[in-house]
Amino acid sequence: MTKTLTKLTLSTALAAALLPGAALAAEAWYPYDAEETTPAFAADGERSAVTYEALDKAEKAWSICAALPHMKDAYWLGVDYGLVEEARRLGVKLNVTEAGGYTELANQISQIEDCVAGGADAIIVGAISFDGLNAVISEVAGKGIPVIDVVNGVSSQDIAGKALVSFNTMGSEIGNYLAEKHPEGSEEVVVGWFPGPAGAGWVEAANTGFMDAVAGSAVKVLEPRYGDTGKEAQLKLVEDVLQANPEVNYIAGTAVTAEAAQGVIRSRGLMDQIGILSFYLTPGVWTGIERGFITAAPADSMVIQARMAVDQAVRILEEKDVIKHVGPKIFVINQDNLADTDRSTVLPPEDFSPVFSVE
Repeated sequence: MTKTLTKLTLSTALAAALLPGAALAAEAWYPYDAEETTPAFAADGERSAVTYEALDKAEKAWSICAALPHMKDAYWLGVDYGLVEEARRLGVKLNVTEAGGYTELANQISQIEDCVAGGADAIIVGAISFDGLNAVISEVAGKGIPVIDVVNGVSSQDIAGKALVSFNTMGSEIGNYLAEKHPEGSEEVVVGWFPGPAGAGWVEAANTGFMDAVAGSAVKVLEPRYGDTGKEAQLKLVEDVLQANPEVNYIAGTAVTAEAAQGVIRSRGLMDQIGILSFYLTPGVWTGIERGFITAAPADSMVIQARMAVDQAVRILEEKDVIKHVGPKIFVINQDNLADTDRSTVLPPEDFSPVFSVE
């Protein structure tokens, strides 16, 4: 792995001068601009720039199992795409499960146990709960099976690797956008804030980042509305907030929130009055930015996070050098830089359908 000497700042400018996916060759996703956290797995670790290089091929057809929260939205479809494509590229076997939603912790635990019973050499977990999987992770690791934490984050120290970004930074990017546009002393603006399902590690991190970023500005944030990232659940939350708070100037939150809000705000003729922001990217958010309905969203390149997780698993199994705690460089997408971004690195193809097995 080749480290650069330049340290990344925790905040990324809205108009990125160099987009991580812009110069990629069509046949390879790497080298890729990334961030390593040291010490690994530390919540307050220092992030520094690295250039991520993946293996060319696995030495054998390892069996990898991935446990994801759900396939309800295009975000996790993108994770599935990254897992599947990297498994195929490296020549390893892959089995993907989905628990059915963020309320289904017991189901995800059972699926992880089934992965072990099925003979998995390594397990990749997109965690439903920050703390709720610690016991099963400890049990799996105790059997010598490496567990890779992808996207959402867990508090367990028994994991073998993390392939994820800082959702605190993702939340702060959107908070910084609002704070810079509406600084202290300017006219107050009201924001409906929808961070996602309560208790999930990525949600709490994004919430903290967002709230810290808007502190001291003219941005007034209504009480956070937590909820599952299914479209129906987020739509109801948005409708409830608009009904109770007609003075709202912005809707900010998950990508599903932003996608659902577009229809509601258009149908009520409020497009010129209410802005929409997402703290991560999906195909629907990409299209919303393209059409001018959504202002901006940080890209955490979920496809690349998934690819990194598979590569990490193989490196650990083959006792090769590995960056234990790594994630793609975050950059913010808006109408100014959308055309310069390689969509295939940050989102799944438009015609991709879930794949649960690679043999």
